[in-house]
Amino acid sequence: MLSRARAWSSSSSSSSDTTPLLHRLRSPSAAVEMASAAAAASSATAAVARVVFLGVDVGTGSARAGLFDEKGRLLGSASSPIQIWKEKDCIEQSSTDIWHAICAAVKAACSLANVAAQEVVGLGFAATCSLVAVDSDGSPVSVSWSSDARRNIIVWMDHRAVEQAERINSRNSPVLQYCGGGVSPEMQAPKLLWVKENLRESWSMVFRWMDLSDWLAYRATGDDTRSLCTTVCKWTYLGHAHMELARETDSRDMEACGWDDVFWEEIGLEDLVEGNHAKIGRSVAFPGHPLGSGLTHAAAQELGLFPGTPVGTSLIDAHAGGIGVMQSVSESESKADVADEDAICHRMVLVCGTSTCHMAISKDKLFIPGVWGPFWSAMVPEYWLTEGGQSATGALVEYIVENHVAAPLLANRAASQSISIYELLNKILVSMSHEQNAPFLSALTEDMHVLPDFHGNRSPIADPKSKGMICGLTLDTSEKHLALLYLATIQGIAYGTRHIVEHCNSLGHKIDTLLACGGLAKNSLYIQEHADIVGCPIILPRENESVLLGAAILGAVAAKKYSGLQDAMKALNAAGQIVHPSKDPKVKKYHHAKYKIFRSLYEQQLSHRSIMTQALQ
Repeated sequence: MLSRARAWSSSSSSSSDTTPLLHRLRSPSAAVEMASAAAAASSATAAVARVVFLGVDVGTGSARAGLFDEKGRLLGSASSPIQIWKEKDCIEQSSTDIWHAICAAVKAACSLANVAAQEVVGLGFAATCSLVAVDSDGSPVSVSWSSDARRNIIVWMDHRAVEQAERINSRNSPVLQYCGGGVSPEMQAPKLLWVKENLRESWSMVFRWMDLSDWLAYRATGDDTRSLCTTVCKWTYLGHAHMELARETDSRDMEACGWDDVFWEEIGLEDLVEGNHAKIGRSVAFPGHPLGSGLTHAAAQELGLFPGTPVGTSLIDAHAGGIGVMQSVSESESKADVADEDAICHRMVLVCGTSTCHMAISKDKLFIPGVWGPFWSAMVPEYWLTEGGQSATGALVEYIVENHVAAPLLANRAASQSISIYELLNKILVSMSHEQNAPFLSALTEDMHVLPDFHGNRSPIADPKSKGMICGLTLDTSEKHLALLYLATIQGIAYGTRHIVEHCNSLGHKIDTLLACGGLAKNSLYIQEHADIVGCPIILPRENESVLLGAAILGAVAAKKYSGLQDAMKALNAAGQIVHPSKDPKVKKYHHAKYKIFRSLYEQQLSHRSIMTQALQ
């Protein structure tokens, strides 16, 4: 839910969203950021029109568009910033602003890559799992205390509905077993209940409640069909209600039969059941199902594309990243490995942005307490999805660095060297390791430990009230101290990933390989620390923009260029670098010790919480 301000960006990757999260407002004159592959210009001169797939990704801080050829290679991309309002736990955006940003990004990407409208044969959307409210005319309805109609989106990371989530979970509805045992305040049911209880006028005006990626597809085609990805993962929809139906028919457009009406009635949202669930979705489809008659004339004109261009049912952004990378196979891997259908079930995808989503699939239904799922066909059709996550990763690294007293000076020095502040911090750590004659770079943090739950714990503890902890602070305000804090934060995030992997494997998964994409995956230190700490090789995709590729794959499937999503993944996914864990036993011993401390920090927090609760009684 991915959703994502990319906290890592190299100087050669200007399309990554690195703008700070806090109170970022887009002015009409904001420049569109652009990036393209070097080969785009020459390929555009070819006499025969290319077959190009377009993917659109709306993250937390920007809307991006990417164009891919039939080999899954990026021809060009562009991004445009989007507005965000943040007031305590309330975080909001505007669907109107987002659509305008998408149109700007699509036109810029096509122009930069010299791609003509007729070459774009399919389009797919991916977005954060944010909640959109519109009236019967499709106009925005405010979900804000401010009553500002522009602010009609509750952003995925908004935590206003913690109390509502607790009340919903206390009912122990059967649907909750498919959410890791309980809903998160980042899911839609608690947010919907919050709006009904706090903004009655808005509640009465809303005609459609939609996940952002579904709204984008609806805005483009006029087709209100929802995605199994969004409804199953964020709305408690039971996708496996379609198991037999899906196998009996060629149609992937299905009447919604997976809503649990008793659940909605029990939690006080019985009005959402009315009209055959008209407000939350009367029909659902597998990701990539062609919607309506493709782009409407109005949407095509706004986007600079042809009317009727096929549009596929959408994905949540993190899940699009999974589609864009999960079938990545290196040239050295044998055909037997590729043909082994079980091999994909040994992989976990890390989509690393503002937050990180950890996604693994299985043929069998596996219940993992504290981890979302199992979700049937929410990402790869007819596989069960297990979805772990950390609510703040890129956002946490950004927060730690930007709020340190040494950050401004370091940022200026990085700018003078035309590199990111994170690249400079990595260089400082290497120098410190040499200066201190450390046995290995990770050992620099032996006295510093970080629990990264600054925005709660999504998995596997599933405690939205958990807080971040830093152990080992001194009065040091130097750049070297910032480098240590930065490294310790990365390690804390990696220990959280190890916790999720171990928890999933202890309950039936057999994960032995990680695949990483997203902004943070471009940070070599971040990836190496994860490999060393989790103890698994990490496959990086050939194309950095895996979320955009995943969205483009939806368009390729909708255009009937492939028989299905898996065939498209196999054709368009490709592996790049493979990062292996250190073979040094000292490194393994060191991280095992720090992992024990990491686990103890949360236990200490629970003890402290209990002591203070008793003191206030």
